[in-house]
Amino acid sequence: MKRRMLITGASAGIGEACAHEWARRGWNLLLTARRTDRLQTLADTLKAEHGCDAVVIAADLADPLAPVQLTEAIEARGLQVDGLINNAGYGVPGTLLSVPWRTHADFLRVLLWAPTELTYLLLPGMQQRGFGRIVNVASLAGLVPGTAGHTLYGATKSYLIRFSQSLAQETLPRGVHVTALCPGFTYSEFHDVNQMRATVSKMPKFMWMDAQTVARQAFEASERGDIVYVNGRWNRFVRTLTKVLPDRLALALVSRQSRKFRRI
Repeated sequence: MKRRMLITGASAGIGEACAHEWARRGWNLLLTARRTDRLQTLADTLKAEHGCDAVVIAADLADPLAPVQLTEAIEARGLQVDGLINNAGYGVPGTLLSVPWRTHADFLRVLLWAPTELTYLLLPGMQQRGFGRIVNVASLAGLVPGTAGHTLYGATKSYLIRFSQSLAQETLPRGVHVTALCPGFTYSEFHDVNQMRATVSKMPKFMWMDAQTVARQAFEASERGDIVYVNGRWNRFVRTLTKVLPDRLALALVSRQSRKFRRI
């Protein structure tokens, strides 16, 4: 029986690319996001191109009840989830106080609360069966000093990395691999949604990766059991540089560079 991967935020970007990658590797899919029409189109494409079974369950992870409702819908369909890609996410431009708290609250539910609760709900089954794959899509932003603007983004990604590190050590003896994926700038709809496309398009091309490459590396890192994987040579260089520099210098460097692509 084919394994089945649940992917959140599957309707575009890295999530959509992961759906193609895991389907290509012989997995069945369970796709969730807010846009049912795009999910269904993707599911039909995956079935035609890869011969997999792709089930669509729409969910808005900003709803506090969404993780429980999603897992209940999965159980009602009699589906077994062998892997989870916590990919759903977006950015909120501006400073902490320039944005309404409701916006921040929704953001934290999608990027922090939902991944944690979905993992909590689905992990027991993986451990009982002795097999599981969990990929938490974090970011290079979670590994470098924080910057002004997009105040909560790096913080939530840092949380996902630390969460993955702890969880990986708890679950590896039970056959479950946990990976924090840390891409940098990736060609996707992400920057259109937060209205930063014109700004980030000024960044040099060598700083960018395509979503398909990120997804392929995610699959390979998960299968190897890498706990933290940073995509791309440039991103690994940035991470290493900020680790070896004194904190004060690293903070100043990242702060200066971030002004090119952060809205304050």
